[in-house]
Amino acid sequence: MSRKNLSSKSYRRSHNRQLVSGRTLFTAIEARRTSFVSSSIAAVLYCTTMKPVTSDTELSLCFENQCVLVSPWGASLRRYFFIDESGQENDIVWGYSGGSGKRGGQGDVLIPFPGRIGDGRYSFDGQRFQLECNDKEGPNAIHGFVRSLPWHVQEARSNRVTFEICLDAETYAGRGYPFSLAIWVMYDLGASGLTCAFTVKNVGQQAAPVGVGFHPYFTVGMTVIDEAEVQIPGTAYLEFNERLVPTGKILNVTGTPWDYRRFREIGRQPFNHCYVQLERDAQGMATASLRDTVRNRTIDITMDHEFSAVVVYSGDAIADAPRAALAVEPMTCASDAFNHPDWRLKRLVPGESFSGRYTVRHRIIS
Repeated sequence: MSRKNLSSKSYRRSHNRQLVSGRTLFTAIEARRTSFVSSSIAAVLYCTTMKPVTSDTELSLCFENQCVLVSPWGASLRRYFFIDESGQENDIVWGYSGGSGKRGGQGDVLIPFPGRIGDGRYSFDGQRFQLECNDKEGPNAIHGFVRSLPWHVQEARSNRVTFEICLDAETYAGRGYPFSLAIWVMYDLGASGLTCAFTVKNVGQQAAPVGVGFHPYFTVGMTVIDEAEVQIPGTAYLEFNERLVPTGKILNVTGTPWDYRRFREIGRQPFNHCYVQLERDAQGMATASLRDTVRNRTIDITMDHEFSAVVVYSGDAIADAPRAALAVEPMTCASDAFNHPDWRLKRLVPGESFSGRYTVRHRIIS
């Protein structure tokens, strides 16, 4: 047999193996997609009937080899992963399924205030208000109201969902927030990754203080985050007291252990920091990144101009999974901005709204 024929047969065998491998991956991804889409359709049908939304209600979004799990309970982001060439699931957002599985505020939406408000007290337009103190770290109010409420599914497709909810002044006046808001949160999964967008509108009769935040945890596949590297765009951070409430001081990161403007290994650093004065690119976007140079994985969290702060938390206090993932929390204002309105607190007049978005992109480092 000629060398040419041998070469041709060898090529065909190699090509056929590639086709089989490709079909196997396609079959694995399609099977997972079919399972997720089916569960998503069932969840949407459930949510649009008269049956109540519970903390176990979940919807699945899919795009190519990416999948996301969300819930109308709190409009929460519960998991984000991709399916690799071997058919294995690889988490991008460290998550959970079922309401009882949540740890450390995973995937919570933080509206109308992200972070802590010291003693739950604040002043706005000359009036003093007292919020419920619901913080396990001390007598503070923390992370708003909407993360433990059932939201309405406004729109749902195979790769996108929009949740909506209203807070009314009459209901929340007794809890220290006599303002009315309409809120929308959208998750959109596509070729550029996962986009999370929000809109908040003042539907009341008086101006309202508003802040927005999100609480996802990220992983690049390590058991603990210590050997991962992180890049944080903050040029300064808030000084906290022993109750994790800002003292009012803003500290420059230069020359401190908390300067992560260039990639550095996380090590044993106990992150629980609110970074501000974010570095931005020419388009006004700020990006925080987590990477593992051994597994060649990088996750970019890119925030638009509405996000002025980012909290980074290493999860040390999560009892059964300390330091399993890194929380990178986009926030439109800094912690305790209700008492420091110059820290980018929004003052929405009746009829006014504001919107923002952040994106999560996973990359394989070449």
